[in-house]
Amino acid sequence: MARELKAVLFDLDGTLVDSAGDLGAAADQLRTDRGLPALGLAAYRAMAGAGARGMLGVAFGMAPDHPDFPLLREEFFQNYERRLTELTRAFDGVAALVEALQACGLRWGVVTNKPSRFSHPLTAGMPLFASSGVLVSGDTTPHAKPHPAPLLEAARVLGLDPGACVYVGDDARDIVAGRAAGMMTVAACYGYLGAGADTQDWGADASIAAPLDLLPALDLAIDLAIAPSSLK
Repeated sequence: MARELKAVLFDLDGTLVDSAGDLGAAADQLRTDRGLPALGLAAYRAMAGAGARGMLGVAFGMAPDHPDFPLLREEFFQNYERRLTELTRAFDGVAALVEALQACGLRWGVVTNKPSRFSHPLTAGMPLFASSGVLVSGDTTPHAKPHPAPLLEAARVLGLDPGACVYVGDDARDIVAGRAAGMMTVAACYGYLGAGADTQDWGADASIAAPLDLLPALDLAIDLAIAPSSLK
């Protein structure tokens, strides 16, 4: 990529961390608490990036306009809040990627639509995020992605021009937001993506099949000998 790069910003769920297990378990508990059979965590995985809307859609076929949606959403939130990091882990290669970016003198941070109610305790509970320079949540600004406001806020906090940042995400709205903010964009094709998603239609500047693929995508000459155990 031709621009002078100073920071890499990431979506959270489906891009940096695999949280589908905890999200799916919180939704499946809604079913079992009502005497319904569990669907199993695999049923929820593709829609894990869609939050409560996606989880309740899988669990009950329920859309946000259903009269019971707000009550079930809050119950889902409470279930999830109790288990934020029981199954959630960074994707393989993410720790090594962050280390490599820092070795290049690049800053990094997180821009997520996850409400701060969950994003703050989740990231605080994982050592990976100790070196992150910014966390913008879904309720940090008046607008969530695909609006560019959260990404512009992250650049502001870092003291950088948005054009000096790259945004990496696993949803079409991530790419829409990044482009609207004037950032280069990268589609994380290993993420949740959503049902029937075609990342080629998103208009990202690059696509990656694994976290460490970001390094060549950004034309970064990194000595991958650092943290060799993380790269196996």
